[in-house]
Amino acid sequence: MVFEINEKVALITGGANGIGLNFAKALLSKGLKGVTLADVNENAGIEAEEELNKTYGKDKAFFVKTDVVNYKEFEAAFKATVEKFSHIDILINNAGIGADGIWRKEVEVNVVGTINGMILGMDNYLNKYKISDEGVIINTSSTCGLEGYAQWPVYSATKFAITGMVQAWGSPAHYERTRVRVLEICPSATETDMLGVGQKFLSPEYEKTMKYIAHEIGNLQTSEHVAAEMIKVLQNANNGTIWVIENGEPSYEYVLPKRQTFKNKN
Repeated sequence: MVFEINEKVALITGGANGIGLNFAKALLSKGLKGVTLADVNENAGIEAEEELNKTYGKDKAFFVKTDVVNYKEFEAAFKATVEKFSHIDILINNAGIGADGIWRKEVEVNVVGTINGMILGMDNYLNKYKISDEGVIINTSSTCGLEGYAQWPVYSATKFAITGMVQAWGSPAHYERTRVRVLEICPSATETDMLGVGQKFLSPEYEKTMKYIAHEIGNLQTSEHVAAEMIKVLQNANNGTIWVIENGEPSYEYVLPKRQTFKNKN
């Protein structure tokens, strides 16, 4: 059954620009009732709120300054969403940074921030405040979360962590108790502000490894394309599934093999 976006409410982390902002635009164009943009960048967030309300209608978008690493701040964004729109049906854990040079912060934002979102969304808000039979959580990962890239070992590790979260929280046991689908999208290289983040590498030696894997990264795609494919995944994908969006092409499901299939093969 196709998940209906019309009249639903979404909260998007990292929603002030890039992929997150285009997620908001794509959802609003499908009849979304309202969206909360949760982001640490206050100036960009206010501008995004104004842009969306001008384009899609008054009070459609709502910005809340949010550090996803801070559990209380993140929870305040959920509370504000319910207070403004009366319900919440979709969570997109999209906030993330790609900067191995500041790897502790990278781990906090990409891993701790996503865990905070999963706990708040799964166990405290979507399970209680969705208006239909089902809610949806989408976690934005990366193709780095499926095959580690030499130049970004820490970033790759943070995205592998998201894959583990989706496998665990996307299990039938959690769906039965919450009626919340958990999904993962793994975009390849995409035009986002994150590509301009400083201190991307642990050292110049790590940057030099780019030449060995450049062919694996593929062509740079637009964030608009990623958003359009996200809509398809949101509406149609089965709980606990992983979807790759790369090279501006249609998304496809990535299936992790069961470890037992390798038993006695060596």
